Amino acid sequence: MLYIDGQWQAAASGATFAVTDPATGKVLDHVADGGAADARRAIEAAAAAFDGWAGLTAYQRSEKLYAAYHLMLERREDLAKLMTSEQGKPLRAARIEVGYAADFLLWFAEEAKRVYGQTIPSNRAEQRFMVLHQPVGVCAAITPWNYPVSMLTRKIGPALAAGCTIVLKPAEQTPLCAIEVFKILDEVGLPPGVVNLVPTSDPVPVGAELLSAPEVRKLTFTGSTEVGKLLMAQAATTMKRVSMELGGHAPFIVYDDADPKRAATGAAMVKVLNTGQACICPNRLYVQRGIADAFIAALADRIGKMQAGSGFTEGVQIGPLVDQPSLEKVDRQVRDAVAKGATVVTGGQRLTDGPLADGYFFAPTVLTGVTDEMVIYREETFGPVAPVIVFDTEDEVLAMANDTEYGLASYVYTNDLGRAYRSIEKLKFGIVGVNDINPTGAAAPFGGVKSSGLGREGGQDGITEYLDTKLVGLSF
Repeated sequence: MLYIDGQWQAAASGATFAVTDPATGKVLDHVADGGAADARRAIEAAAAAFDGWAGLTAYQRSEKLYAAYHLMLERREDLAKLMTSEQGKPLRAARIEVGYAADFLLWFAEEAKRVYGQTIPSNRAEQRFMVLHQPVGVCAAITPWNYPVSMLTRKIGPALAAGCTIVLKPAEQTPLCAIEVFKILDEVGLPPGVVNLVPTSDPVPVGAELLSAPEVRKLTFTGSTEVGKLLMAQAATTMKRVSMELGGHAPFIVYDDADPKRAATGAAMVKVLNTGQACICPNRLYVQRGIADAFIAALADRIGKMQAGSGFTEGVQIGPLVDQPSLEKVDRQVRDAVAKGATVVTGGQRLTDGPLADGYFFAPTVLTGVTDEMVIYREETFGPVAPVIVFDTEDEVLAMANDTEYGLASYVYTNDLGRAYRSIEKLKFGIVGVNDINPTGAAAPFGGVKSSGLGREGGQDGITEYLDTKLVGLSF
């Protein structure tokens, strides 16, 4: 179903589309297939609701977000099970994501009350300057499939806290999770039109309507760099505010003063995060020559023991990839690397035995001998493949790490404080984790530089993306 102006409804066309389980290929449900006309109605509803919602006090908006936070935690298990069915991640990881999603509602419930203004002295005795921060207006949000609950609240939370209304188009692979999130928002009593949901199997006409509408004053998007650039170009025609969380190609640097086993454990855990389908997953693992053998052995041992399968199976750490094209991309990158001289230490193939036959599974893989001529060295993988590159000097590895158009996450393992600081300052990435594979949280600003995006989500910066600055000059 669509959720427009406070009502659950069918698409104007009456069309629906199937949602499948990536572990089995079976159809889970059918969802209303929204189109341009539905997007137009959602925009109109959001525009009509804006003045009323923005006119509430910050405390009133905050109360709704607090209520949604508590209700989401109450439904944590049901949401997690749905996520495992629809997106494929292991149930334990799905439970963690629901908690992470709720954290954004809680954080921005608090930040709603901390949108401060400013008074500025003037060089004229009879003049004062005042600065106000006000909601930008109707926001369009386009969210990805890899984190189908938390990426919704990371956008909805700050938008509502700031006083904006929103129209959200979820990924076509995971609309069921979005519907359940909007059921929560409906039940906490948000006024009609404040939040609107338009799932679709064809994002082009819905996206075109959102981007061309003058009523929509901001676009927030999480997805590929290629699509993000197209959306930015279209958003420019109506001068919309834009925030983009795009692709990554994270380096993971292990210096020779680090513990190779500890570094390998960290690398393995973050590499297979969400089956490698996270923009912060490391795509290039650089290890200094002196500990390369020990690191590779520990990494291969840990990754090689990981179990792939349905996310509902106890002990499974590797779920399916989201769809057939994703599976083919990972397989193509591995075959290209091997053809150009890389060595498969463990894994390296699609998994088709027994219960895995009908799903989109790829074995957790470690490659060595990876060079910059290989596709996997240059392109984001979005799969459970760890390419290892050996380096000799600090200057060499920092140059290699920065040799990419992307700039989202990066990782450094070292026990040398000076080396850590030099790496932090020289890495051209929006996020640096030093001996830390989880440098994220609702209270922290998340985002990248270069082709990895614009703006920040989470933290104090997160709400400013939804606020305009107004200067007032007062003379007396």
